[in-house]
Order: sequence, then C-alpha cells, then structure tokens
Amino acid sequence: MLAVVATFGLCLAIVLGAYWAFVVIPEHRSARKLRLRLNADVTADAPRAGGLTKRAAPLSALKGLDALLGRSGWLVEPLRRTVEQSGLPITIGLVVLATIFTASSVFVLIHVITGLNWAATIAGIASGSIPYLLVRYAAVRRTRLFEDQFPQAMDLIASSLRAGHAFTSGVQMVSDEVPDPTGAEFRLLYDQQNFGMLLPDALKAFAARMPLLDARFFITAVLTQREAGGNLAEVLDNLSGLIRERSRVKRQVRVTSAHGRITGWVLSSMPPALFFVMMIIAPEHMNTFVNDPLGIRLILLALVLQLIGTLAIRRIVNVEF
Repeated sequence: MLAVVATFGLCLAIVLGAYWAFVVIPEHRSARKLRLRLNADVTADAPRAGGLTKRAAPLSALKGLDALLGRSGWLVEPLRRTVEQSGLPITIGLVVLATIFTASSVFVLIHVITGLNWAATIAGIASGSIPYLLVRYAAVRRTRLFEDQFPQAMDLIASSLRAGHAFTSGVQMVSDEVPDPTGAEFRLLYDQQNFGMLLPDALKAFAARMPLLDARFFITAVLTQREAGGNLAEVLDNLSGLIRERSRVKRQVRVTSAHGRITGWVLSSMPPALFFVMMIIAPEHMNTFVNDPLGIRLILLALVLQLIGTLAIRRIVNVEF
C-alpha cells in the first residue's frame, strides 16, 4: 500500500511540476514583459507604422499549444466564445491543460483506490469536464448579472438623449457609471466605434458577446432609429420597462419551479453517486458487471435510461420565457 501511495505522489508531483514549468512560469514571464512595455515611456517616440493594428489574443501562453489550437479552427470556437463571455482572465490553452490535468489526476486516484481500469477511465473522462463547467458557470453568472443591469444602462442612454447628447455619448456614460460587466461591455462597444469600426458592426459584435434577447431588442431599436428616424429615448424607456417586467416574471417562474429543479438534480445525480460509492465499497461486486456480458448490457441500458430521464426532467422544469 505504501508503494502505491508513493507512486501516486510521484505521478502527482510530476504533473504539478510540468504544469508549473510549462504554464505558470511562461504566463508570469509574459505578464512581466507586458508590464515592462506598459511602464515604458512611449510618448517620446513617434508611433510606428501599423501600431494601431490590434493582434488577435493568443489562445495559450505556450507557443506550441497556441499554434495547435489556432489550427483547430471551428473546434475551439465554442470554447473561445465561452471563455470570452465568462470574463475570466484565462486563455483557452489554460482550460485545455486544466482538463487534461484533472482527468489524469482523477484517473490515477481512482485506479489507486479501486484498481479498476474501466472505472478509472470513466471517472477521468467525467471529471475532465469540470474546468469547462466552471468556466460555463462563470459565463452564465456574468450574463445574468448583465441582464439585471441592462435596464439601468438603457435608462442612462435615454436620459442622455433627452439632454441633447449623441447616442455614443450615452454609451460612454454607461461605460463610466454602470459597474461591470455591463460597464465593461459598453466600454468595449464605445472603444470599437470610436477607433473606426462602424456602429452597426460594433453593435453586432456586442450582440455576439452577449447572446440575450434583450440585447437584440436594444440593437434592433438603435439600428431602426438610425435608418428610419424616431424618438429613440422613448423607445428605450418602453424597452427598459418591458425588460424589467420580463425579469420580474422570470424570477417568479424560477422561484415557482425551484422545487422541481432541485428534485431533478437529486434524481439525476443519485445513480452516478451510488455507482461510485459501490465501486469504492465493493469493487469485486462491480467487477461482475464488467466481466459478464449481461452486466455490460445492463450498464449500457442504465446509461441510456439515465440520459433519457435527465433530459426529460430538464425539459419539464426548464420553463421557456
């Protein structure tokens, strides 16, 4: 048993050391170089040709991994969009490396505890999704916070329009007065159009970063007013009231369906939890399912029924509004 624990400790030390050497140290070195460049006196020199061209953000601090992810194309696009929506100061490469590290660590741990390769493989694959789920949770939480602050932003823009300011001045006011994430998104919108991007294109990029129905309503109202004219301040006031009413009804629906959602989570998580408990308590009993052809069929049937039940419960408790 001591040799097994020592082997696990050695593998964990190797993985952590590799992560520190190839991820943490390069990121710290890149951040240090960036701070040195920002602290340099750039006002004494004339701007170089092409200095205003912004390079695409790297996908990873490691050049090899950055090149590999860059060649992946559409495969990493959903992950890139999720990381961008989360607002976390991380790269796609960090999420990928965290996924590999988590899956490898759980695989070694389960293999040391149970000695079952198939169980360790399943646990490793399942745990590999944890980093992405955390990033996804951060993105959903940031989007909901933006949704709560959005009516306040439209009220500020409407007030600035009634005071005689331009629409872009109202956007700048929102970026200065409203806290993040709404302030950060409107600050990016203002900077994009201020540095040469057409306002319709900047608004479309804004909608891509915040995939909300309310944001699409706002963009449609602004673009329609620019093409056909009209009182944009009054339109934004009405839209702000509509969004607040929708938010109130949505919160009421979430409160009403809270019991069903919690019940769905409990029912969906009980079979996997019982499986892992039995795998630790009685691994020889679980080996019967793997070694017997009928047991393999039963496991596959259980997985299919578990998936169908989870989707059915989610469909019932997820009220579209």
